[in-house]
Amino acid sequence: MVSLADIQAARERIAAHVYLSPCAYTETLSRMTGCRVYLKLENLQMTGSFKERGALNKILSLNAEQKAAGIVAASAGNHAQGVAHAARIQGIKAVIVMPETTPLAKIRGTQAFGAEIILHGGSYDEAFAKASELRDRWGYTFIHAFDDPAVIAGQGTIGLELLEQVPDLDVLLVPVGGGGLIAGIATAVKATRPEIRVIGVETESLPAMQASLAFGHVHPLPAASTLAEGIAVAVVGAHTYPIVERHVERIVTVSEEEIANAILVLLEQEKTLAEGAGAVGFAALAQHRVADVQGRKVGVILSGGNIDMSLLSRIIARGLEVDGRLARISVVVPDKPGSAAELTAIIAEQRANIFDLAQSRPLNDVQLGQAEVAFTLETKGREHVQDIIRAIERKGYVVTGADRGPR
Repeated sequence: MVSLADIQAARERIAAHVYLSPCAYTETLSRMTGCRVYLKLENLQMTGSFKERGALNKILSLNAEQKAAGIVAASAGNHAQGVAHAARIQGIKAVIVMPETTPLAKIRGTQAFGAEIILHGGSYDEAFAKASELRDRWGYTFIHAFDDPAVIAGQGTIGLELLEQVPDLDVLLVPVGGGGLIAGIATAVKATRPEIRVIGVETESLPAMQASLAFGHVHPLPAASTLAEGIAVAVVGAHTYPIVERHVERIVTVSEEEIANAILVLLEQEKTLAEGAGAVGFAALAQHRVADVQGRKVGVILSGGNIDMSLLSRIIARGLEVDGRLARISVVVPDKPGSAAELTAIIAEQRANIFDLAQSRPLNDVQLGQAEVAFTLETKGREHVQDIIRAIERKGYVVTGADRGPR
């Protein structure tokens, strides 16, 4: 089992190559949640996530023969970039097998560090099997994403930094996939401050660690897709499981909608970009999944920020729509010149911005001589949407398909 001494040695080994990420107190999120929130910003690392810590510690520990043979890894993205970055520092060959579902941003990020990329399978576990095959065929050293004592020790260096940055921390929320991050951090924290509560957070789409703890042993789950693809691991580690069982108070889960909302809140309120896996800790805090944190000092690990821009744009649009700041309404008007112009004038009077407009003559939904105008509006919120609808209806128009907000 990984020890505090292993983590301290890892910190010395990787110190020259890893950014000491800030652990920032956030007044805004503290007011939102009722506790004192500190964000450990691992999304600011060179590769955009904490993964380079474990990869560096493992690769810097290899002997000359292993380095000459090269390395292979399987990853959904962040570990891939960490391994590729560490391999470039050491000047050794790196082959990375990534699931075919890996976001383009993570594929490009890994390629930028000079690694050879192989896309294979629809999940991490299928990519892992392919990487293992390549290891056996070519004699590469396998760099596991989480289930390796050297990798765990590297991730544990975050715990040492946290204890220096917030010495009187009460609670710590850590994302959980295969368990390498939380196993390393929990080992470091509990060896020094055993009273700190360490709580893991998984996506409810794939709660492999939670299931394993319930069964009392490593228990595989079927693969599943999730916004938090960085923690989409169906089988947790044989090395990580006993550490989590010993040191982690509990594992909680969050939904896809809650993860998306957390990404949006962190971006809008804190101006920090978190990917799905990186946002789960804050999602759990925002959704009150953890008891007895009011007034406490709570650390949240933002483990990564490598999110695909097209996905981020959809999350932003969806979040604005849920919040009422992006609204879609349809209005039936007389099919004659000027009808749409009158509607736009009403909307302008209400100080809303027209993002999109489309006019049609659906055969089944309106009468002859009528048309339907569909608007996408940028508004101030749900109350503003209702004001716009009432203003349109006062002019005698029929509003259909509108989001009127809570009823």
